[in-house]
Amino acid sequence: MGRATAHRLGEEGAAVAVVDVAGDGAGQVAAEVEECGGRAVAIAADVGNEDAIVKALDRTIGDLGRLDGVVTSAGIFYGSDLRPLAEVTLDDFQHVLRVNLVGTFLAMKYALPHLVETGGAIVTIASTAALRGHGVGSGYTASKGGVDALTRLAAVQYGGLGVRVNCICPGAFDTPMTAGTWSTPEGERRVQRAIPLQRVGQPEQIASVAAFLLSDDASHLTGQTIAVDGGSTVA
Repeated sequence: MGRATAHRLGEEGAAVAVVDVAGDGAGQVAAEVEECGGRAVAIAADVGNEDAIVKALDRTIGDLGRLDGVVTSAGIFYGSDLRPLAEVTLDDFQHVLRVNLVGTFLAMKYALPHLVETGGAIVTIASTAALRGHGVGSGYTASKGGVDALTRLAAVQYGGLGVRVNCICPGAFDTPMTAGTWSTPEGERRVQRAIPLQRVGQPEQIASVAAFLLSDDASHLTGQTIAVDGGSTVA
């Protein structure tokens, strides 16, 4: 989703900082953006590390000149977190929260002062797991619920300063993290039963919503949680 969003924003004329814990991955995406005529910089950073986030933002502004928008798309499942809650280890639970929730908090914390100066916007990426009672993993569900709540808090606190903050909650999507989940017979049956549009989403569909939320077309939209899920949360 982050890759698709970087591509979409580059296509629309944004200079993009691609931040990933895997420097090679960030470099590949930045190169792809530039091959399509955009401008991009790759930054290797652990989003759960405060010092790394500060340096990543400093590098972004130093190389690109300013900060107008942030998309917090880093997210993981991990270890025992996919087991029933009573079987999840504390270490695994905390590891997921460190990336998904603390990483989002740190990006917002250090980006907001710059966005106040530019009148920018933040798009957080949560999950429909935050909106339903049968999420995938204790740490994952808790972290994404926290991202959703943190979005509303920031929207209230910073709306008067000209910063908009909105949250996208993806449902079932075809990404490397869910590779093979939907192509099995059982996965296909789950899609047919649970998703009114009867198909999983593609990363480009998240990218289009993120690009809209960052744009002036969404200038009166803040504090909102948008489920991009083929209708699964209303089924």
